[in-house]
Amino acid sequence: MEELLRTTDITLIPLARTLLESEGIDSFELDVNMSVLEGSIGILPRRLMVRSGDLARARTVLWENGVRFDG
Repeated sequence: MEELLRTTDITLIPLARTLLESEGIDSFELDVNMSVLEGSIGILPRRLMVRSGDLARARTVLWENGVRFDG
């Protein structure tokens, strides 16, 4: 698994997962429990992971749909 993105924006990961799913790319969200524990202050990022072989395609899908992030 490779990290596709890391963010504290609670809307970005659901958007990215929906776009990836529509293209048949599986993804997995990490650090969900840690970000829940810290409450709503948004200091702990969540990570979205994809298979290594899907990383380049996943980045392209997000870029083509206007999703901008560092990574």
